[in-house]
Amino acid sequence: MNKNEIVELFKNFNQLNVLIIGDVMIDSYYFGNVDRISPEAPVPIVSVNGKENRLGGAANVALNIKALGANPILCSVIGNDREAEKFNDLLLDQNLSVEGILRSDERITTVKTRIIGNKHQVLRVDSEKDSPLSNEEYEALKIKIETIISDNKIDVVIFQDYDKGVITPQLIESIVALCQQNNIPTAVDPKKRNFDSFKNVTLFKPNLKELKEGLNIDINPGNNTEVEKAIDDLNTQLNNDITFITLSEHGVFIKNMSNKKQIPAHIRSISDVSGAGDTVISVASLCLALNQPISMIAEIANLAGGLVCESVGVVPIDKDQLLSEAISNLI
Repeated sequence: MNKNEIVELFKNFNQLNVLIIGDVMIDSYYFGNVDRISPEAPVPIVSVNGKENRLGGAANVALNIKALGANPILCSVIGNDREAEKFNDLLLDQNLSVEGILRSDERITTVKTRIIGNKHQVLRVDSEKDSPLSNEEYEALKIKIETIISDNKIDVVIFQDYDKGVITPQLIESIVALCQQNNIPTAVDPKKRNFDSFKNVTLFKPNLKELKEGLNIDINPGNNTEVEKAIDDLNTQLNNDITFITLSEHGVFIKNMSNKKQIPAHIRSISDVSGAGDTVISVASLCLALNQPISMIAEIANLAGGLVCESVGVVPIDKDQLLSEAISNLI
């Protein structure tokens, strides 16, 4: 692509409506300094000088989609608790709609609390209920998703699974079938529990750990032959159009029926890999919705994932920075 084509691609992100289905959460941070070890146990003492709550999980995908200029519509189930109020406030603070967010007395709102000392994560504390949705919760979420697809022009659907129970095999099957009926591409960022249930989707994006666990095999990420064989085995099981594997420091590997490409990682000053997968699936999904070739999907998503790893904590992509890097690296 030349510069004008890349600029036009990024401009066209602004026309897209993206439905995001998955587990949402609050990422809570305590920032501070560490200069001594506790006398009570061999652990560092973090002297807190700042606190912050951010949108996490599938909500971070929504933030990335919004940062890229597209319109995100987020669908999930949260608790009916104080943290749910905080979560909805965070959505509204970011000008994100709450129309697809359902509350349930049967669940609690997931909160991941990270303790950051001297710009490095020291500890994480999770508050969650990860059991699958009840039948009543499933039916309510399914109806909500069907209504949104009926009432809006949806360009791509993202399943952002964190194994917290919102995405179930039943939901996957029904919504993928609905998307196929409406010619809407589907993109998946999977986790272990539902790995085998994501069949017949357009783009499937596990990382190396998820691929190993999903296939119950060991893979040398530096050996393209092993990676490609794993992708072929995966496609035999799931029948997906595109498989896109993120391989950490080994870059990414993408393949469909007719093409494949391995792209090395760009050299970065890595501060924190939290949320990188959210950014990768967001960029890949927008490129997918605009019918980009798999090489371009992988190139831009790979750049984006590396960029957010340079920041501490879970942060959305900077569109202008990504555009600049895309022009520098892809022309």
